[in-house]
Amino acid sequence: MAISPHPAHDTLLARWAELLTSARASSRGPSPEPYGEDLLARWAEPQRRYHTTDHLIAVLDRVDELSSHATDPDAVRLAAWFHDAVYLPERDTNEERSARLAERALPEAGVPEARTAETVRLVLLTRDHDPAPGDTNGEVLCDADLAVLAGSPEDYSAYAAAVREEYGFVPDDLFREGRANVLRHLLGLPCLFRTPEGHARWEETARRNMTTELELLGA
Repeated sequence: MAISPHPAHDTLLARWAELLTSARASSRGPSPEPYGEDLLARWAEPQRRYHTTDHLIAVLDRVDELSSHATDPDAVRLAAWFHDAVYLPERDTNEERSARLAERALPEAGVPEARTAETVRLVLLTRDHDPAPGDTNGEVLCDADLAVLAGSPEDYSAYAAAVREEYGFVPDDLFREGRANVLRHLLGLPCLFRTPEGHARWEETARRNMTTELELLGA
């Protein structure tokens, strides 16, 4: 049975085409559409519950809100498109494989070498969400990716439930241990959000949400 396209499919395809046209070295190059269709098909894969097209939209929207902080907003937007383009919950190499996909596809699509390299670097940053001081591009991407942590209690609960669904093959005890380790890592960072706007908007709420989840995992 064919999978129905996401309601925002055409809008996303237009956003991708506009971005790729802006990010290229020249106005000439292959059609953006096949690359966008491939990415959207990846984001719609059936094993995904949280890392879905809706997550892509949320990250792209947050990048747009924070883009004035970045030195290369186009590279950040490209990294948002690619950062979970390869996603298999049972593997721990998704960021590396997503980065390799960007490394192959972007030069073919006409993106300059330096911007491709920056996109690849940014995708790899989402392994730990810990950009170096002054890495404004990395700060924008990581803040946009982590903004889900600052949702309302209901939204955060839905996010946590979707993550658990993605790891449905993991026994409860092992999942609780692994998830708790992820939360402790994030809570141990001096700042979750590195852009001034992101820190002001999301830091306090995100820490409260994660602390509550950690307590529930240990109950």
